[in-house]
Amino acid sequence: MPMNEMNEMSMLMSMMMSMSMMTLPALLNAVAMLLAFVAALYVASILLPGERVDLSDDDGNTRMFKFNGLASLIATLIVVGLAHAQGWFSLSVLYENFLALFVAANLITFVLSGLLYWQGAGATGAPSGFLRGFFFGRTMNPTWRGMDLKFFSYRPSLIGLALLNLSFAVVQYETRGEITLAMALYQAFTLVYVLNYFQFEQGMIYTWDIMSERFGWMLAWGNLVLVPFFYCIAGWWLVDAPDTLSPIAAGLITLLFVVGFWIFRGANQQKHRFRRDTNVTIWGRPAETLDERLLVSGFWGIGRHLNYTGEICVYIAFLLTTGFASWVPWLLPAWVAVLLVHRAHRDDQRCQAKYGELWDRYKQRARFSMLPLIY
Repeated sequence: MPMNEMNEMSMLMSMMMSMSMMTLPALLNAVAMLLAFVAALYVASILLPGERVDLSDDDGNTRMFKFNGLASLIATLIVVGLAHAQGWFSLSVLYENFLALFVAANLITFVLSGLLYWQGAGATGAPSGFLRGFFFGRTMNPTWRGMDLKFFSYRPSLIGLALLNLSFAVVQYETRGEITLAMALYQAFTLVYVLNYFQFEQGMIYTWDIMSERFGWMLAWGNLVLVPFFYCIAGWWLVDAPDTLSPIAAGLITLLFVVGFWIFRGANQQKHRFRRDTNVTIWGRPAETLDERLLVSGFWGIGRHLNYTGEICVYIAFLLTTGFASWVPWLLPAWVAVLLVHRAHRDDQRCQAKYGELWDRYKQRARFSMLPLIY
């Protein structure tokens, strides 16, 4: 058996053994760590300053959003950084307890989904049946003490991802006495990804998740498990990986990340600006629209879901830092590609139902879904 395959099997066997040997105290400790983390972010979201915006949904209900996710991220990094520097807390604990934290996050997600299902009893338009109601959720935007829980769930999701990634760099440095080029590149990509999300946080309230998806197991698991524990697969893999990334390869991967990020965030930013002001200028020209409802300028005049294409490119850049030694890290872009292709299909169906003939006209203008000239 080749050495790469032996290392791969060894790491997977080690994970399986760690899972089977996990003790109840270790699991309870992980649950306590996660609950304390989420509670701290919840308090920070209430206390830290931030712009407040009221948004009315299609049913005429008004919800208040407070945009202080970037402040919460910076405060978290400062507190954790100081605690690590003073020796009060080591980020390596997150790496050492990765599997326990993963299991704990799944348990918390199922409990939260059960509470959301119970809270949403009698909600208008809720899916029928327990399984559909539990999976998709009964309530569109549940709140607790004025906090929109669906909007808030992105904070422990992405800030948790940032902390897990930093723990991988800390462990590699403590083990080797240095950070590899691949790890440094991965850390830069993911930090930009998280920072930009919170910089653009105000635009998130116009995304399909916030505006049209109910809050059930699907979104809760995606935010509290999928993003923090699966999006970091490359960083987890790089901890013990050999330093084989060449400067030329690093430059090409960076180019892919920059182009993908430009498409991903650029498309979302164009849509956000258009929603706030239909007279916006895009790519140096006044925005062109269909009945002032659908944007057909910029990326949205080329394809209906190019933001998803850019996002997939970003994730591929994450994974290319690991090279081709193993198939394990490539599970992420494969999974996300399937997820986003399916979401693009669902988006088309929902927009067709919402806009009718106007959506048919839009599809004639933006004929491609995710890949110009191909799909």
